[in-house]
Amino acid sequence: MKKKALSLLLSTAMVASLAACGSETAPAGTDTQTADNTTATQTEAPAATETAETAETPAAAEDFTLETLNIVVDGTLTATVENGQDAFKAQWEAAVSEKLGHPVTLNINQLDHSDYSGTVSRLLTTGQPGDPDYPDALIMSATMLRQYQTTGLLWDMADAYANAEFQSRVTLPSVNENMKDSQGHLYGFAPTYGNGCVTYVKKSWLDAAGMSIDDIKTFDDYYAMLKAFAEKESGTYGVIAAGYGKLDEAPYINYMPEFWQGAYPSFYQKDGVWVDGFQEQATVDALARLAQAYADGIIDPDTEEAGTKQAREKFFSNDQSTSEGVFTYWAGTWLRTLTDNMAKQEVDNDLGDERLVQLAPIQEIKDTWGGYINREAPVWVITDDQDGSSAREQAIFDALLETMLDGDKVQTLWTYGAEDVHWSTKAESFTTNPDDPDKKKDYEYADGEFHLKQSPNDPNTVWKKNHLDPVLVIAPLTNGFVDSDELVQAGNKFFTENCVDAPAAASCDTLTENEATLVELKTTLMNQAVTGEITPEDAIAQYQAEVGDIAQQIVDELNAQ
Repeated sequence: MKKKALSLLLSTAMVASLAACGSETAPAGTDTQTADNTTATQTEAPAATETAETAETPAAAEDFTLETLNIVVDGTLTATVENGQDAFKAQWEAAVSEKLGHPVTLNINQLDHSDYSGTVSRLLTTGQPGDPDYPDALIMSATMLRQYQTTGLLWDMADAYANAEFQSRVTLPSVNENMKDSQGHLYGFAPTYGNGCVTYVKKSWLDAAGMSIDDIKTFDDYYAMLKAFAEKESGTYGVIAAGYGKLDEAPYINYMPEFWQGAYPSFYQKDGVWVDGFQEQATVDALARLAQAYADGIIDPDTEEAGTKQAREKFFSNDQSTSEGVFTYWAGTWLRTLTDNMAKQEVDNDLGDERLVQLAPIQEIKDTWGGYINREAPVWVITDDQDGSSAREQAIFDALLETMLDGDKVQTLWTYGAEDVHWSTKAESFTTNPDDPDKKKDYEYADGEFHLKQSPNDPNTVWKKNHLDPVLVIAPLTNGFVDSDELVQAGNKFFTENCVDAPAAASCDTLTENEATLVELKTTLMNQAVTGEITPEDAIAQYQAEVGDIAQQIVDELNAQ
């Protein structure tokens, strides 16, 4: 059946403002940047409630034989085309075809991470189920899910999720239960919890400043550290980030948490009541702190335009004379990734795996949020062909999501990649950086011992993971395959001991219709306030003058739900 498309207004909002998140637990996942302003002409979409009222009795999955599965992914699938994706695809097809009793072909469309949300919007609003490029399932951030789940384009998988075989192994049921709307609909499935960001500090810079990470307890301590780093030599800065705030991507403040402290520049629940955090005094105070740091030359000015890729590459660049001492980024796996990238760039080789230290939340963060923010998890969604039957959609769920958490063969593929390409249990020995005495490292494994192999595209690094982080997954592997990277384990432990859950994402019609306008205006005003073009007070006043009525309507709708 021909897909009923999104309205023009919603498409504009999607393409202008949505960002993939990804966590980059891989995503983030995950370079997340604001999408471009391309739009497409569509017809009006029916409300989700209308779709539910007119739907026929769902058909069983066995009434539909899924022969081809088209998925759209971002950079959180690290088995890229250049990094063993063909082997992952072939082994997935073999394992899933065996489980289902018939062959299934997997087509992977891995989009450019920097404009993921914009490309997804174009795919969904210009195609329909059955088209070669139209996704059967895809990855979305929590922000994307919030805006798409009322359009009728996504399938309500609540019943499929409740009856899934993996339910018997789920250890974190709240992750997906909390994503259900007020009617119990579930339009996205999170196989892991969200993860979040922690503040990384270069130990060599701390040593040069005569400081210890244990002495950085308050914002004043943090600011003094940044100031010392900026004065290290001409051209250095205290901190860089992918924007002063990511106002198009929840949880908005995670890349510069020390400056934002208790502020939350979006709609959130405070003491059970929805408020517009951008208008609060806490946001004025946060903008004032950022403006002072910018004026003092502490924040790298590239922050305003930087995406996550540019920011992190400047941080671990081999030219440390124009770098920064602090970078707040994703926890766990990224502690290893950042450390390894510093090694590749020959930065602080004498420190080995101790190149970076993690800063515990400063007192002001503890007093407001309680710790670093654990974001809402990225999700998998299944597109709804709106034919009144759930047969196709259930078949997609069974092939993709049910098997993704099978605890064994397929889950291992999603977690570590392809056997004998990314990981193995065969006896093996190999050496990374064999020609560099300072970096050379020998690895040796006995037959039957699970281990990660050299990365397919870089024999001097060891593979880390594929899509699922084994530490974050809601239903653990049952085959005993565990990566024992001590640095990753230490990073995950540090975050879980110092984090709190992010506020629930807001969702209502007026917010969906005006998201792009609000994000664009807030980002512009934030940048102007930080760079000194206007005062923080003027920024909020201008926001209230231009969109105050809309913001109030959103708050009223949220509180009326």
